[in-house]
Amino acid sequence: MTQTSAAGPPSRRHQRRLQHLDLSRAQLLDAAEEVFGRKGYYATTLKEVADLAEFSVGSVYSFFDNKGDLFSQVFLRRGAQIVGAMQEAVAGGGSSLDQLHRLVDVEVGFFRRHPHFARLFRRSSNLVLPAPGKDLDSPEDESFHTAMALHADLFRRGQEAGELRSGDPEVMASLLSGLVSAYQALDPEVTDDGDRDREAAAASLETLHRVVEDAFRA
Repeated sequence: MTQTSAAGPPSRRHQRRLQHLDLSRAQLLDAAEEVFGRKGYYATTLKEVADLAEFSVGSVYSFFDNKGDLFSQVFLRRGAQIVGAMQEAVAGGGSSLDQLHRLVDVEVGFFRRHPHFARLFRRSSNLVLPAPGKDLDSPEDESFHTAMALHADLFRRGQEAGELRSGDPEVMASLLSGLVSAYQALDPEVTDDGDRDREAAAASLETLHRVVEDAFRA
């Protein structure tokens, strides 16, 4: 008698369980992002994260190895999202200058949609969390390197087309990143926890675009 070894499609019950796990993990990451952003890595406890997400501390350990792993996974999730959005912006066509402006809008807009992560990113920009046996370049660094390489490639193409200012593409990418970071540190859409002055934020974003235009147009 011949037996079939091929497994059938997952049951609906199994699919619901996986969806529930994904949702629970996302809720914990959202809570961690908020607490880390408000208090920083060292002052945050897993109990605070669990309480905010309305989970037990034991449930946190069912998804993450420890606080360092949770912290890294917050960055990995958002890093993958913003890099994907940046890649779409560059793939949208138009001149190199058009793409540069779209990148600015993507980066500013992403932090505005995720203000807790914006605060965490600024607070943790110089934070190093070494782990035994861990390479100097951690997995969460990959998104940053990918984003900077995307910027540099855009400058390289724009220079070849005569649309962007000459100069080392990697240096120009760092200058652009510095401009955007400086703006984000003052952006009222991110820094103000109360009523946000959206009119002022829109006006200042226009100023940022003018600065980018003046700095990088050929």
